[in-house]
Parts: sequence; C-alpha cells; structure tokens
Amino acid sequence: MLSDVETRCEQFAAQAMGAGTDPAHDLAHIRRVVANARRLAESEGADMTVVLPAAWLHDCVVLPKDSARRAEASRLAAERAGAFLREVGYPAALVPAVEHAIAAHSFSANIPPQTLEAKVVQDADRLDALGAIGIARTLLLGGVMGKPLYDSSEPLPQTRTPDDRENVIDHFYVKLLKLAERMHTTAGRREGERRTRLMRVYLSELEREVTGDYTASNYTFDL
Repeated sequence: MLSDVETRCEQFAAQAMGAGTDPAHDLAHIRRVVANARRLAESEGADMTVVLPAAWLHDCVVLPKDSARRAEASRLAAERAGAFLREVGYPAALVPAVEHAIAAHSFSANIPPQTLEAKVVQDADRLDALGAIGIARTLLLGGVMGKPLYDSSEPLPQTRTPDDRENVIDHFYVKLLKLAERMHTTAGRREGERRTRLMRVYLSELEREVTGDYTASNYTFDL
C-alpha cells in the first residue's frame, strides 16, 4: 500500500510545484528529502506510514523566499496534503500526524515538532540545506533573487552583523551553520555536523580566494 501512495504523492507534488520560480525547492529536492527521511526513519524507528507521505508532500505549497507570507507555507502545505490524502483514501487516523510533520518542518514557521516522525521530517529537510547540496542550493537561489554573493568590505561577517537580505554568503551565518546543532535525531545530527564542516571549509576557502590571503585557511579537507 505504501509504495502506491508514494507514487501518487510524488505525482501530486510534481503537479503542485509545477514550473516554480524557486529552483532550490523542486522535485529533485523533494526526492532527496524523502531519501534522507527514509534513512533517518530506519535509524530512529519512526513510522514510515507518517514519515514518507509527509516527506513527499512537505513542499506541496511553496511561497517565494521574499514573500511576506513565507512563514505560512508549511501550514498551507499541511492543509493541502491532508485534503489530498483524505481524497485518495489514506487511513484517516494517520493524516493528522502527517499534517503535523509537514507543518513543523519549516524553519520560518517555528513550530516545534511533537512526534518522532515530525522530528525525522524536519531533520531530513534541513539536511538538504547543508553540505555540498546546501551550498549549491544557496548560491542557485541567491542568483535567482539577484543578490550579490558577498559584502566586498568584509566577505565573511566577522565584525559586522550578517544580513542575508543583502548578500548570499550571510545566509550561512544567519541560518545554515546553526542547523546541525538543532537536529533532533542522532543520525541527523551526525550527518548534519559532517555537512556543516564541509560548509565551513568552503567559507574559509572563499575568504582566502576573495581576499587574496593565501595563508588564511586553517582547514583541511579530511571530513
């Protein structure tokens, strides 16, 4: 039953997202989050019948990053996903847990996850904001939004307050470098810390290259 539901959820997610303007939240992102969620659920003993539909449908409503309603997106996605699952005959007793996992996955919504399954889905989504794929998504979205890469007066925010509304690199300091320590699952935290180390290497090398200080990097590439 679950495999059939997953197929329908993927089709629904693809249709719901359509030709969106946010390349960091596309069907490839959904598939990576599902893969993360599956691994974390297996490691943590979470209920797949809640985790997998929630992972497939967590972004079935996507609002632009600069939208005033951005914090509402996960709640709207939960409502839309719940209506879809009820329509296709998914067990009614499972739907509220799926809705909660979707609503709680969002960083901007700031809804604490109350179940193991919601914690797994949140960690799975946040892992996709970290590491090599996280760097790529951040730069891709920053380019679409027309932001400069960094503040030329101080590329990495050391003495100034980071502001990701002004440049792309500051998003690492406003949000991304903080995610690993906020992971709920043991497996998620371990992988999040590894991916964060890679991001710190990238930032160190970026500073080294844009400032011309070829002795600045103290990082090795042994992750």
